[in-house]
Amino acid sequence: MSDTDIGARLRYLRTRHGLSQRALAKRAGVTHSTVSLIESNGVNPSVGALKRILDGIPIGLSEFFALEPDRPRQAFYRADELVEIGKGGISYRQIGENLFGRALQILKERYEPGTDTGRVPLSHDGEEGGIVLSGRLEVSVDDERRILGPGDAYYFESRRPHRFRCVGPVACEVVSACTPPSF
Repeated sequence: MSDTDIGARLRYLRTRHGLSQRALAKRAGVTHSTVSLIESNGVNPSVGALKRILDGIPIGLSEFFALEPDRPRQAFYRADELVEIGKGGISYRQIGENLFGRALQILKERYEPGTDTGRVPLSHDGEEGGIVLSGRLEVSVDDERRILGPGDAYYFESRRPHRFRCVGPVACEVVSACTPPSF
């Protein structure tokens, strides 16, 4: 199963069936964090665990692995077509609703003053980078920390523990890219 992006495949299937992570978790009898970790590729589920989750959709294992992504044909997106996937004081507006089968995720991020991505650093497969458009963003990667302003940028391997925080009195806006998609 290591060559297949199980997280993206599950996220695609779940959203195609109109289910939230919490709704799928409840149907499958697992915790919300289990579904979230699988979709973010934070854990690689056992065959039994994956089958239990798929029973909540319902779909069989063979159908799950045979599923081919719908290739989006849309090339241009108006500002109101970006998909909000953030919550709270952080807005992540994603280009494209369905990233299943895609290698790149592009986001327009907005951090309200004082907001951050959490105390626990993020870590996942891939690479990511971004350019600060406005405000000031503190970026921590491993033990290194920098405050970036408009025009400044970052780019690193996403396996390195990292965290983002808006510093200063105004919101911070960033355009970022991540490969593979991590949400």
